[in-house]
Amino acid sequence: MTNVCMYFQVHQPFRLKQYRVFDIGNSHDYFDDDKNHAVMEKVARKCYLPATRLILDLVKKHKGKFKVAYSITGTALEQFQLYAPDVILLFKQLADTGHVEFLSETSHHSLSFLHDKAEFKEQIAQHKRLMKRLLGVTPTVFRNTELVYNNELAKLVEELGYKAILAEGADHILGWQSPNYIYQPKGCSKLKLLLKNYKLSDDIAFRFSNKGWESYPLTAAKFADWVAPVLGDSVNLFMDYETFGEHQWEDTGIFEFLKHLPEELFKRKIGFQLPSEAAKLQPKGVLDIHNPISWADIERDLSAWLGNKMQHAAAHQLYALLPSIKESGNKQLLETWRKLSTSDHFYYMCTKWFADGDVHKYFNPYDSPYDCFIAFMNILNDIEGQLRPSDEKRWITI
Repeated sequence: MTNVCMYFQVHQPFRLKQYRVFDIGNSHDYFDDDKNHAVMEKVARKCYLPATRLILDLVKKHKGKFKVAYSITGTALEQFQLYAPDVILLFKQLADTGHVEFLSETSHHSLSFLHDKAEFKEQIAQHKRLMKRLLGVTPTVFRNTELVYNNELAKLVEELGYKAILAEGADHILGWQSPNYIYQPKGCSKLKLLLKNYKLSDDIAFRFSNKGWESYPLTAAKFADWVAPVLGDSVNLFMDYETFGEHQWEDTGIFEFLKHLPEELFKRKIGFQLPSEAAKLQPKGVLDIHNPISWADIERDLSAWLGNKMQHAAAHQLYALLPSIKESGNKQLLETWRKLSTSDHFYYMCTKWFADGDVHKYFNPYDSPYDCFIAFMNILNDIEGQLRPSDEKRWITI
C-alpha cells in the first residue's frame, strides 16, 4: 500500500495586446489588462475560490491527514493581488494549517533554464521572496516550468539547496520502471526525484468529463479502487489547479469527486503525503535523463514551446535583449521582459494542432499562432528601440 501525493499548478500569464507594427515607437503598453482582469475574475469564480475553500474544509475535516501541495507562479500571485485578493487570503489560510506545502519555481513561469542560467536563478530567488512575503513560507521542493527536467537541471537545483524536484513520469525515460517510486537524479547525491503518474493524473485532469471514455463516470470510489493495488512509495497526482471548476466545470461533478476522494482513499488504508515528506524516503534507483522532458502533449518534450522556427526566433531575440536590459538598470523594463519570458507566449505560437489541438487553444487569446508571433516580435522591436539612442535605432525585420 502506498500514499498519494497531490500537487496542483496555479498559473495565469500576463496576456499581450494585439500589438501592431504601427504601435512600435509610439506605445509601450503591451499587456491586455482588460483581458487579464476578465480571465482572472472568471477563473477565480469558477476554480480558485471554490476549490481552495473546499481544500481548506477537507484539511480541517480530516485534521491534517489530508494534505496537498501547490506551486503558484509569480504572475498568478501578482494578478491575484490586482484582481482577486481573496484568493491570496485563502492560500494564506492553507499555509497556516501546516498541512499544505508550497513549492518553488521561476517567478515568471519561464523557460529561462534553457536559455540563461543566471536569469533562471534570479527568477527562482524572486519567487522565493514573493512566497515568503505573501504566504510566509520558504519552499524546499522545486518544480520547474512545465515540469521541464533533465540531469543538468537536477544538479543545479541540488546546488541551490532543494530537497526534491518534480518531473513527468514519461514512458520513454522510465522504460520498465514505475513512476510510483522515489528516484535519485544522475549526478546528484541528496536531491530526490518525484515523478508524475500521468495515467492516473490525466484520468482526473483530462478524461473526467469525457462521456465517450470507457470509465465514465469517474467516481471517488472507483478512482480509489484504481489506486489501492498500486505498489510503490508515492502515487503522484500532478495537475493544473484549473482542473477543478475551469477545465472540468462544476456541473461535471468534479468538486463532488474531490470532496469524497480523501475518505474513499482512507477507507482503503491509503494516506496522503507532501512532496517534502516523500523526499525523506530512500530512492529505489538512479534515473539518467539527458534530453529535457516536460509534461506537455503526447511527446513530453520541448516541442510545445520550441517546435517551430517562429518559436526559436522569438526565444532567440527575447534572450538576446536581456543583457542590454539588465545593463540599462531599468527595473520596469526588466519586469516587462520577464513577463514576456512566460512560457505561455511561446505555447501560443505552437503549430501542433493534432491530438493536442484543444489543449493549445485553451485560454489562447489569438486566432492563430502567427498572430501571436507578430505581436510578440513587434513588442521586442519596440523594446530594442527603447534601449538605443534615437539616432541608432535598428528595427527587427519579421
